[in-house]
This record gives sequence, C-alpha cells and structure tokens, in this order.
Amino acid sequence: MTTVLVTGSSGFIGNSLCVRLLAEESEIRIVGIDNMNDYYDVSLKERRLANVIKYSNFSFVRGDISDKQFILSLFETYHFDIVVNLAAQAGVRYSIERPDVYISSNIIGFYNILEACRHYPVKHLIYASSSSVYGENRKLPFSTDDKVDKPISLYAATKGANELMAYCYSKLYDIPTTGLRFFSVYGPFGRPDMACFRFTEQLVRGEKIHIFNYGNCKRDFTYIDDVVEGIVRVIKKAPKKEKGADDLPIIPHKLYNIGGGRPESLMDFVYILSEELIRAEILPQGFSVEHQMELMPMQAGDVPVTYADSSALERDFGFVPKIKLREGLRKFAEWYKSNSNLFSEKSF
Repeated sequence: MTTVLVTGSSGFIGNSLCVRLLAEESEIRIVGIDNMNDYYDVSLKERRLANVIKYSNFSFVRGDISDKQFILSLFETYHFDIVVNLAAQAGVRYSIERPDVYISSNIIGFYNILEACRHYPVKHLIYASSSSVYGENRKLPFSTDDKVDKPISLYAATKGANELMAYCYSKLYDIPTTGLRFFSVYGPFGRPDMACFRFTEQLVRGEKIHIFNYGNCKRDFTYIDDVVEGIVRVIKKAPKKEKGADDLPIIPHKLYNIGGGRPESLMDFVYILSEELIRAEILPQGFSVEHQMELMPMQAGDVPVTYADSSALERDFGFVPKIKLREGLRKFAEWYKSNSNLFSEKSF
C-alpha cells in the first residue's frame, strides 16, 4: 500500500487529483489536508471534499502547511511514500493586496513540507509551480530552460522561490523532487476567481465582464483532466538518484510545464464560452456577449501572453495536454448546468 499526502486536497487541482487516484488506484492510501480558508466560497471546497471523503482509503485532516508542528506530526504519524504539495495561496492580483498570506503559505508552508521530507524521507515530492514564474520573459513558447529571474508579482516570486528551495533540498538531502508549472487551468469545480467560472457567473447575473489589456491577452488554457493526467504520470516516475559521468551525484530535481501549447485570445475565449453556455441553455438563445464586455487596461502583475513548451513532458512521460478549448468549455458548461442550483448568489 502506497501512502500519499496531497496538500490542498479541497482545492481545484488537489481535489481533482484525489478523485482520479482514488477511482483508479486500489493499492493507495491518500491523506488530504487543507486549511479550508475563505479566499473564495468555502462551500465550494466543502462540495469538492464530499467527492473524496466517501472513499475508505481517503482521510481528511484540516490544517495549515504553515504550521510546522502540525506538518511534522502528520509525517511522523503516516510516514508518507509520496507527497504532492498543491496547497498554496493562489491569485496574482490578490498577492498585491495581501502579501503576508503568500509568504506564510507559499514560502514558510513549502519550507515546512521540505523539512518534513528531509526528516521523514519520501520517495518523491511533487510540487505546484506556475506559468507566472516566466514573468517578463518575452521568448515564446516558455521553456523550462528559460531564465525566470524577473517575476512581476509576489505570487510569481514565491513560486520561483519554491523551485529554488526544492532544488537546494534535492542537492543537500538527495530528495527526489519534481516541480510542475501549470498554465491557466480551468474546468468543472474550478476556482471562482478564474476567468471560466467568474465570467460565467457574471454573464448569468447580467453583470459586466472586464477584459484586460483591451482584449489583447492570450492564455494557454489547460483543461483540468489534462493537468491531472500529467501529475499522475509524474507521480509514478521520480527523478533517479544516480551519478553522472564525473561520478558526482546528479541532483534528483526536475521541472516540467503542463500546458496545452495553444495560446488562445482572451476575446476568443469569451466568445466560445458564451456559445457553449447558450448551447447548454445556461444563457438564452440569441444572447450577445458584446453587451456585457468592458475593455480595460492591463492589470498590475499580469502578462500579455502565456504559452507552454511541454516537449520535456512529452519526452519523459509520453504525454502532452490534448483537450482543446471548445471541448473543455463545453464540458465546463455542461457541469455548470448540472450544478447551478448549488452555487451561491455570489461565490467569489
């Protein structure tokens, strides 16, 4: 039996990963932790938790990764084989308003995870990074070989710091670690502050949707199932502990992009989303999205384009994201239609 810790297990990606692993892997035990904070509607996190708490081989522990004693006691109790650290304070714009939360969760919290992996050795630590680390990089597509030394938000800086911290711990303590740079993840049970969910709720309520950089942004939208598939493959193949030609240890640390490699115009995203919401009968026939769009200047901390080079992922794991935007938005719209009675008046 393999014992896996998934931090952020009530978050969008963490919960989707747990559902997949519990449904398909019989010889696995998952311990999920989450602090259930109110960055967005907690009831959505509770509904996600209900998706996994029904499994006998899943245990949920409420707690915060920034609490070192809590983390160390958890590792002492369970002696994890694999750790997937997806707990973090998300959101580029929120990091400008509440920087202290990002230092607590993304820096101190990740340090606590690394320390626990040091004192209670694990076979593999997988951790969430972000496309935000590419910052002012203008070379497209973004490659893990590119420099990431010019972040433009504190959120991006904390994720870049995580990569450096993991590399350091891999070198010092021979801990196999893999960082995953996610690109604009969307889909069912997604975060309400992200474009897919937020625009849908605003359109349904007849509110204006703000299109930043006057519509001249492109995002490499990546459907949640593709992201989870990437994580599952990475979990099963830890960086090897081996020596190089010079007989010195090769540091067991890897980085991969998980992105579709298809940057989409934000304007196209809005049009396709509205078409799929009409198709799902969430918006009425004849609905015109133009009446609810408001073009806005670029926001602080945002970048104009994200574009993933996922060739390393394909090379090492035989996989790149496959689900195209319309297919993914159709799946989201159908899910939203089936669950719209559960959503609060304002969930973000």
